[in-house]
Amino acid sequence: MGTKYRGTPAEVRALDAYIKLTRASDAVSGRIHAHLAGANLTVSQFGVLEALLHLGPLCQSALAGKLLKSGGNMTLVIDNLEKRGLVERVRSVTDRRYITVHLTEAGRELVERLLKPHVQGVVAAMDALTPDEQETLGTLCRKLGTAQLGTPADK
Repeated sequence: MGTKYRGTPAEVRALDAYIKLTRASDAVSGRIHAHLAGANLTVSQFGVLEALLHLGPLCQSALAGKLLKSGGNMTLVIDNLEKRGLVERVRSVTDRRYITVHLTEAGRELVERLLKPHVQGVVAAMDALTPDEQETLGTLCRKLGTAQLGTPADK
């Protein structure tokens, strides 16, 4: 279902595309992340665990930047992971203001166990598109994500 907004053709087209993009993103994300409920993890918590697995220890602000989350949200996510023993905060010995977040062994085991089903879910969801369509989608998403906000007159 498209927009019911009655505006210019450019407005209706943009709103329709935005609605389709949002609905598709929500639907695909829901299917891909369904397996996380069994591990009692949120999408953000899984993102932290995965980032730490692949990138190694990171400071909280770097994690927030990688996951496109606010600092306050990241504090809560890390607090909850720490309570479960999946991550630990380590204060630098040379600069006590600097704290990095590390995976614990339990966190490493959990994310490694969940990663294969996660990748399989992504592949299954993207199989709705041909390889060429996946490449085109990636290109369009990058273009949309890096575009500067402006008015149509700016183009």
